[in-house]
Amino acid sequence: MIRPDTAAQIARLLTEGGDARITLNPETGLNRYLASPRPRAMTTYASSTANDISPEAFAHLGERLDALAPRGEIDGAGYEVALDALRGRIRDAYGIGADCAIAFAPSGTDLEYVALAAVAGKAANGIHNLLLGADEIGSGCAHSAGGLHFARETALDVATEPGTPVAGLGPVSLSQFPVRDDHGIANDSAMIAMEMRATIARAIARGEHPLVHIVHGSKTGLILPAIDDIDALRRRFGADVSFVVDACQARITGEAIAAYLRRGIIVLLTGSKFMGGPPFSGFALIPADMTAGAAPVAEGFTRIFRRAEWPEGWAGRDALPASPNLGLMLRVEAAIFELERFQALPIPRVVRVIDAFQAATGGLQSRICAQALGSRFGGAMPPQWHPIEMRTLVTLDLSCCLTRPSFDDAVAIQGGLLERGIRLGQPVRCIRMGTSGDSAQWAGTLRLGLSMPQIVRMDGLDDDALAGAFAGDMARIGDALIAVMLGSRRSQRLSA
Repeated sequence: MIRPDTAAQIARLLTEGGDARITLNPETGLNRYLASPRPRAMTTYASSTANDISPEAFAHLGERLDALAPRGEIDGAGYEVALDALRGRIRDAYGIGADCAIAFAPSGTDLEYVALAAVAGKAANGIHNLLLGADEIGSGCAHSAGGLHFARETALDVATEPGTPVAGLGPVSLSQFPVRDDHGIANDSAMIAMEMRATIARAIARGEHPLVHIVHGSKTGLILPAIDDIDALRRRFGADVSFVVDACQARITGEAIAAYLRRGIIVLLTGSKFMGGPPFSGFALIPADMTAGAAPVAEGFTRIFRRAEWPEGWAGRDALPASPNLGLMLRVEAAIFELERFQALPIPRVVRVIDAFQAATGGLQSRICAQALGSRFGGAMPPQWHPIEMRTLVTLDLSCCLTRPSFDDAVAIQGGLLERGIRLGQPVRCIRMGTSGDSAQWAGTLRLGLSMPQIVRMDGLDDDALAGAFAGDMARIGDALIAVMLGSRRSQRLSA
């Protein structure tokens, strides 16, 4: 049992060492993503957005706090030792080699800077970043992928202006590629690759180095482009192009990570989505040969990163501040605790839980007349297009419901569910309801996502109890959704 003073200390530390997104609203005690730094008794399927820390991880931090940070403090040297230990545990958990370099960051948005740093200086006229699915990876990523600040402060508590360049990164230009069309149907991998091929060729002709984004697990569970199309681009352009995988949802297997790393591709992950850790934390897995000849750390990184967070041996690393970030360290510790527990489960047991989740969410869809947004072409997929980790996420398209809620309506519905003790993932703009760019012209969506700690917990149930647990949760969600949507419709009629 954690002492109350220790629990309060942990909860406070989990909200420090990030940007404004991690700070708590004093009235609600929640951050911008409606997550709490303490465990809560709720019906929660919000891993696509942000998690409350699990009771098990919170207890783990309570047991480990004195060892990690005696008296609740840590110096720069201790911070480096702690992060190096976490690097080893990440490599062990995913089964990747010790030569894989790992950089830590306060959020997935900050990880974009790591990818830019890895390819900086490869061409005379800078970097051309091919950003795939910006609408389905994170709102600030278009800024950070363009080498720009995305928030008004960094994790070092340095004031910045969103949209201004990060000093020393050099010129970074940007092209964006959508992952879905206006009807919510996933774009074809071959077509995306063809458009990328033309953009890459133009960038090289301009004397720029192209950095191609791969999405492995978007906000709605897409994996694009396909690995065959990626390999075709690699064969065509060779060392003139680099690749980075946005796997920040962490819905990815160790085998898939290893396959990307073998190809010399950077992999970005966060601990706060499927992994089940508290928000915010992230880490980049960098193939060893990319660090040896990398350009020196950009001057502007001294306002964003601490020295221990950057791989040892990287040129210019010593210019980064040697101060610690205890909050980030604890958030990563909690996430890796969850990852290790999950990775210990045999795959058939994981599949059993996910199958039960899929069956229960199918019943919910029928009850509220919603439709699951397909991961590809909106229909049944062969296994290679819908791997098991993507089946932990279901995006509900509410546009076929009786009230036809818009995106703005769905945001209000999510708030209404929270008042009833239910947390689902945030709405995503996937399907247009009209020609206007206003958010009201986008169809409402909600996302149900399992997390690693949920799967570990559910694994302890027999088949009947497992089905019953999911059925009970979906019944509560269905009751609340119907009540909130009908209440919203009555309000609209009264105000008309």
